[in-house]
Amino acid sequence: MSRKLFVNVRTQDVSRAADFYTAIGFTLVEEFSNEQAACVAVTDTIYVMALTESFFAESVVNGVSTSGTQAILAVNVDSREEVDELAEKALAAGGEKAKDPFDEGFMYGRSFLDPDGHHWELVWMDPDAA
Repeated sequence: MSRKLFVNVRTQDVSRAADFYTAIGFTLVEEFSNEQAACVAVTDTIYVMALTESFFAESVVNGVSTSGTQAILAVNVDSREEVDELAEKALAAGGEKAKDPFDEGFMYGRSFLDPDGHHWELVWMDPDAA
């Protein structure tokens, strides 16, 4: 059995989070979604669980911070064009630009903040350079 990664993030609006993530190409997993959580598949082994703030708070022991960046969520993609395509979808769906794009030649990326302020990076790396 392969391991799966579930990244849990807090959200102020489960429906808005589900709409945002599906707009950028993630797939809603209905059997793990309800009024307290939206589960979206990034890949067949990586999922994002957008949890209401109260439901999220039930899972932590050291409190919930709503200011500042807690993590950077990075996703690799297959091409430079896909970086741009997904970043533009994120901005069109209500995300905000985080940083300027970076281009190291062998690596290219863009970043955005989702509607709840979580920092995402989309990165392409030349497979020959890896």
